Amino acid sequence: MTPIPFLDLRKGGPVAHARARIHAAAALRDACLGRLAPVGGFCLSPVDRLASGWLRRSASKYQAELEHIAEILGVGAVTLNMAYLFACTTQAYAGPDGLPRIRRTLDWPFQGLGQAVEMGWQSGPAGDFYNATWPGAVGVLSAMAPGRFCAVINQAPMKRRTRGKLGFAYDAAMNLRDALASDGGWPPDHLLRYAFETCETFEEAVRLIASAPLARPTLFTLAGVRPGEMALIERTEREARIYRGPAIVANDWQQPQQGWQARMNEANNRARVAAMRQVPPDAPLFSWVSEPVLNRLTRLAVEMSSSGAGEFVARGYECPSVFWGEPRAVTQDFHLRASEPTALAA
Repeated sequence: MTPIPFLDLRKGGPVAHARARIHAAAALRDACLGRLAPVGGFCLSPVDRLASGWLRRSASKYQAELEHIAEILGVGAVTLNMAYLFACTTQAYAGPDGLPRIRRTLDWPFQGLGQAVEMGWQSGPAGDFYNATWPGAVGVLSAMAPGRFCAVINQAPMKRRTRGKLGFAYDAAMNLRDALASDGGWPPDHLLRYAFETCETFEEAVRLIASAPLARPTLFTLAGVRPGEMALIERTEREARIYRGPAIVANDWQQPQQGWQARMNEANNRARVAAMRQVPPDAPLFSWVSEPVLNRLTRLAVEMSSSGAGEFVARGYECPSVFWGEPRAVTQDFHLRASEPTALAA
């Protein structure tokens, strides 16, 4: 069990993070890319170029940052930032005090992410926020802004043009082609970071995330600071559906949509949603992280609230293999109260 590092990134942001933790970032890249790492120059450079081209055509405000990080870390940095392979289970709910909270796990096939997770103290024009992140990462997947809102991303279902398993690879390739060819849309994790940097209220964040052009379909879950301030925003590239109030989110639409297939398969999504329905508001910390919510791909679990002083608790997970073994916690629990950030930073 190792502690989750806490870094003050208010000056310098992700670029300063990559510089300060260059060895950890390089080790994480190698762990995630596995056997490709030794021949990265041959296998990864073309993929990096494709990802960089997509980033340049996107609406992201963070292209220059990612280019600096790529200069620091070398091949693979852009690919990892633009990868979109995660599944998640999320619950926005009212806590025992009636105030909104979020629970979430992040599932990703890249091993090493659970062991390498770090907490970044970041800032923007709208104020400070705390981001469960990794050295070399630019976007935001799970973050909390005290007194404003907290939010997470789930991967949306997969667009299908064909039916059955035989057409799955074709549809996956077509979806990747469409994403890489898209112009003017935000990478989802970059948009969520921009919301934390610029939105002063929960409602501002909902409006931004629901209206900005997006590069890929994504599920955003937000919780504010007042009773009832919870929203699930189901996004395609140009359209949005907003569900207000408590929500449980896996990797499918709340209402089935023709031409879309749930990630992690439909039965798995239903099972995770059903499991979270049984979790009471006052459940002990991370007691809900059990099968099927916990699985071999689980890399991170968080609980957070932006109300009052703001709270953020995180735990990293790993498994010996994505094919076998039991997932287990690999970090000490990180506890943050935003009223005491300097104590944690020390």
